[in-house]
Formats: sequence, structure tokens, C-alpha cells
Amino acid sequence: MRYEGNIYRPFSEANSYLLQCTIGCSHNKCTFCGMYKEKKYRVRSLNEIKEDIKMAGEYYHDFQKVFLCDGDAIGIDTEILLEILNELFRTFPSLRHVGTYAGPASTLSKSISELTALRAAGLTKAYLGVETGDDKLLGEIRKGVNYQQMLTAGQNLVNAGINLSAMILLGIAGPGTRSEEHAKATAEICNEMRPQYLAALTVTPVPATPLYRQVKNGEFKLLSPMETLMEMKVLVENISIDKVKFVGTHASNYLPVTGELQNDKQKILDLISYALSTNDPRVLRSEKMRGL
Repeated sequence: MRYEGNIYRPFSEANSYLLQCTIGCSHNKCTFCGMYKEKKYRVRSLNEIKEDIKMAGEYYHDFQKVFLCDGDAIGIDTEILLEILNELFRTFPSLRHVGTYAGPASTLSKSISELTALRAAGLTKAYLGVETGDDKLLGEIRKGVNYQQMLTAGQNLVNAGINLSAMILLGIAGPGTRSEEHAKATAEICNEMRPQYLAALTVTPVPATPLYRQVKNGEFKLLSPMETLMEMKVLVENISIDKVKFVGTHASNYLPVTGELQNDKQKILDLISYALSTNDPRVLRSEKMRGL
């Protein structure tokens, strides 16, 4: 297996074979993201990708899970993606899951029939960085799409039968009324999008990013741990869809919580409320234990 630069994956893909199909991210403009900054985006040649799959097959023999790296592999030409998926399933007899990051603009570039064909070929899960449902905030953090475009990208993945993990960012709006607006708007877009998974992360300034400079210059104020919990509480309170797995266990979060909404909603809210009522940092994950 050959890799170029740093490789990133969702934490739920820890046991997956990481197949680098693209170098970098096709968008790579988000103000908070420090990934792929050392890379110029390109799609690896199909021959290189097939050689890597062959090497993995000869060395490991079999895999149940594969994750397509780098950022936004969904943007690869559909016919090439289909060839990659077919090669993976030919090589690994036990393969049952193939995941990828999905940029909203790249997802929108594909028709429903293309997405459906990818699902039929074995693309089972897509991780979409929704971040927020606040239309103005989407522009400020340079996601490259507005509310309706983000919603359509997510709905298209869901309608194609691909399991959707919508990733959202706690704290990206800053404190005060914008925090509550962000939480409610994010709940609204998730209710309309209906992802199978809702993954909450807490914004963490990464050196050399625009957000890091804004924090350093006093132009952006980070939420306190308790303010972050209050934002999570408002988000969960306003999620109305059923049978969505809420995953708040990412290392960036102050309070690891997880459960199925609506079934575990009250348990999640009770846990958050307890932490808020104590106002005791000792019930939270310490800063030295947090990370990306």
C-alpha cells in the first residue's frame, strides 16, 4: 500500500482498509479545517489504485471494511468509482462496507441514478460535513454551498440508499444568540435530511487555518465547555426525526454521549443537564484529553 501525505478517516473507520483514491480535497477552503493543506488535489490513476488493491489483497487476503481516502472521493468520475468498487469486491470476499467522505458540491455533481449505481456496486456509507444549518454561517465558514444545496446533497445520498453520516460542528457559530440559532438551524437541516447517523464534533482551532487566526486575533470567541454543552442540549432537544444514531463520542467533545434518537433522547438530555447543573469541569473530558 502506498500513501501520499497525512491520511485522515472518520473514527468509525478505525478497522477499515484505507485506500487512497484522491490526493487531498477538491474544495479545501473551509475556514476551520486543517486537513490536506500540504496537498494539491488530484485523482490517482485507476492503475495505481488497482495496484494498491492487489497489494492489499496479497498481504492481508481479506477485509470486511474499506474507506476511500482522501477527502471527497465521491467526486471521482462515476465510471472509475464503479471500477474501483468492483475491484474491491473481487479482491476481498468478505467485504460488506465501503465508506467515503462526501463533499456537498461533489455530491451534487452526480445524478440520483449515478449515486444509486454506486450504492448497488457496494458504496454503503458517506460522511457529509454539514457543520451547520445556518445559511449565513455556511457562507462564513466557506463550505461552498448554501442551506438548500447542502440539504439536497444529503437527501440525494439518503434517497440513493447510501447510509448518511451527517457531521456537525458544535461551537462554530461562537457564543451568544448565534450559538442557539446555529443549534436550532442544524437540527432543522438534519430533520429534513434524515441521516442515519448524526456525528457531533466540537470546533478546535487548527494552526494555519483562517479560524485559528481569527481566534488568535480576537475576531472569534470559542465557547466555554459549559456553553458547548448547552449548544448540544439545544441541538438534541430540536431533533425530531426517529431512528437516527447520535454519536457525540468524538475526542474533541467535552462530554461523550451516544444513543438512538428518539429512543434515548431523554437519557442523553438528562446526562447533559446533569453536567450543566454541576458546573464542575471534573465531569467533563479534560483539555489534555481532547483532540481531533
